[in-house]
Amino acid sequence: MKSTWLAVSLFSLAASTSYAGTVVCAGTVDVLSYHANGSFMVQLSSMNTPVFFCSADAEWLVAGTTFKTGPEACKMIYSTLLAAKSTGKAIANVYFDGDQVPGSCNTWGDWKAANIRHFLY
Repeated sequence: MKSTWLAVSLFSLAASTSYAGTVVCAGTVDVLSYHANGSFMVQLSSMNTPVFFCSADAEWLVAGTTFKTGPEACKMIYSTLLAAKSTGKAIANVYFDGDQVPGSCNTWGDWKAANIRHFLY
C-alpha cells in the first residue's frame, strides 16, 4: 500500500512540474530586435523566424514553464547575444521553453514567445 501511494505521489509531482515544450537551438545570431513594450526578439541561424524571449521592463513569464527572466537578466542575455552577433561567433545552445515552442528550431510560428532557460556561448 505504501509503495502504491509513493508511486502515485511521485507521478503527480512529475506531472505537475512538466513543461509544455523545450527546443534547443544553436548557431549565429541572425536577428536581434527590440519591439514595443520593452520586448526583445532573437533568431539564430538554425531558426526560421525571430522569437520573443524577454522584456527589459518587466519580469518575463510565458505559459508552459515556471522559469522567469527578470529585467536585469534580460539585459544581460541581450548584451551577450549582441556580442555574439557583433563577433559572428556561434552560440552553442539555447534552451527555449514554453507552450509556443515547436518541435524543432526551424518550425517556429510568427510572433511566438518563449523563455530562455539556459544558453552556452
